[in-house]
Amino acid sequence: MIPSAEQTSADARLGRIRFVLVETSLTGNIGAVARAMKNMGLSRLALVRPRRLPDADAFARAAGADDLLGAASVHETLPEALAGCRLAIGSSARARTVEWPLVDPPGCARLLLDEATAGDVALVLGRESSGLTNDELASCNYLVQIPTNPDFSSLNVAAAAQVFAYEIRRTLLSGADRSMQPTEPGDSDQAPATLEQMEGFYNHLLRALIALGFADPDQCRKLQRRLRRLFNRARPDRTELNILRGILSAAEGRKSPERFRDRSR
Repeated sequence: MIPSAEQTSADARLGRIRFVLVETSLTGNIGAVARAMKNMGLSRLALVRPRRLPDADAFARAAGADDLLGAASVHETLPEALAGCRLAIGSSARARTVEWPLVDPPGCARLLLDEATAGDVALVLGRESSGLTNDELASCNYLVQIPTNPDFSSLNVAAAAQVFAYEIRRTLLSGADRSMQPTEPGDSDQAPATLEQMEGFYNHLLRALIALGFADPDQCRKLQRRLRRLFNRARPDRTELNILRGILSAAEGRKSPERFRDRSR
């Protein structure tokens, strides 16, 4: 049991964790994920380009979590679904040519609960058949993998969601996340930039690199992923991100040294 004095804080953190499903094929899986979430006190579900919107099969599999399905947001892109989040963790069983910071399910739960003290966070689950693409994973700060049988590693998306939802609940009840010294909301300029703000920076960075002749617009996908990994690991705050974007603007020729000379007169 969570002491009553802490229940409000616990509920608030759970309310800031969203599960994001990318291009789910079977509506029954959407309903099963909603059920898994509600079992563990989670309520925010986001859908990115589902093959079909929740239907009778989804509501049947939800088994009473109809409110989560009814409130689920639907988005055209993953960055839209992650808008306002300060942290995202992507789940995938596939090996990657570009390595990403990796956590296990308990570590994933601790990170989500810790960061949810100060703002919205997300767990991203990919397609039933192929998981997340490298570009989609590039929108996340971490990769989480469930340690399954290496000879049969593919988990149904709803089964994976149940594992993660359980770990979040277990971690919350045990208080294990408190050892991570959660950051309370404070000066917004000192908070890590949101994923939405980071997307704006990545678009600006790509434009600048192309304009400077550093990147080939047709052959820079791997470069983009590596740069995303670098800055996702660094997690600049909003002031630092503004500095970086100012540097990019100067490199693009939008700022001139003359502006400093004019000030000294």
